[in-house]
Amino acid sequence: MKYVTDTSHRAKDTDERTGNVLFEALPWIKNITGKTVVIKYGGAAMVDEKLRADVMSDIVLLKILGVNVVIVHGGGKAINRAFEALNFPVEFKNGQRVTTPAAMDVVRQVLVGEVNQDLVAAINRHGNLAVGVSGADAGTIMCSTLDPELGRVGKIEHVDTAYLESLIKNEYIPVVATVGVDEDGGYYNINADVAAGHVAAAIGAQKIVYLTDVDGVYEDFSNKDTLISNMSLREMEEMLASGIVDKGMIPKLQSCCFALRAGVFRSHVINGKTPHSLLIELLTDKGIGTTMHSTEEALEYDAHPLGTFASRLSVNNL
Repeated sequence: MKYVTDTSHRAKDTDERTGNVLFEALPWIKNITGKTVVIKYGGAAMVDEKLRADVMSDIVLLKILGVNVVIVHGGGKAINRAFEALNFPVEFKNGQRVTTPAAMDVVRQVLVGEVNQDLVAAINRHGNLAVGVSGADAGTIMCSTLDPELGRVGKIEHVDTAYLESLIKNEYIPVVATVGVDEDGGYYNINADVAAGHVAAAIGAQKIVYLTDVDGVYEDFSNKDTLISNMSLREMEEMLASGIVDKGMIPKLQSCCFALRAGVFRSHVINGKTPHSLLIELLTDKGIGTTMHSTEEALEYDAHPLGTFASRLSVNNL
């Protein structure tokens, strides 16, 4: 019998470093197993094929660990490409796309027929785990008109979780395209940040995570040294009221506030371009982005030297 005795290729500190990472992750894995996490998926991590494959692999790992994952996505860049290819007129009012009935047909085709199916396929390379869902399916996201001048842009009136809960119960990952429907069966385009917050609130998620193209929330976006690691709901509301929030972050923070007020325990804003940012944020002590807490007590737990341990006890007792 031949034995391999040459271990010179191994880094001397690999075993200890890997062991420490796994040991650190264990309480967080116990913490999150069996809980529901809503992931708002967007930015470069959606467009870049390598990033998308990596994020989907991380989501599959979370599923294997027993996390009930729900993905909510938009697809603004894909919609823009489709409009350009069709020489479709594009009009914006107050920063929002005007969605005519004809434009809504294109939006629906892109979000449901293209982006959604690409994400489902990326997950299902690892097994038949994901199911594509339109917010119009089973009346999941019911809407009314947000502003008549914007056309088929929807204001969410109600989220019916029955279909999503049935998929979760049967061990599937729902991948939700943000197309809503009104009582007359008309389709609406919905802001994906807003939709994610409403879905998380309605389904009773423990956490909501926003994958973006920035490292988190900054006190001053022009100064990268002002990245905030932890903040409370109250502090987030004060920041929004102050008017200092970067324009692109406003819908995300407003949605975070909505979800936290509705009972979601924590929200996270992370950079989807950072390798395995989802796992680092959810399964390590320090995290990688900005964590927003529903209560001052939860924030104090994380800020205190014993905060990690106390926070885990608090969450496990929910």
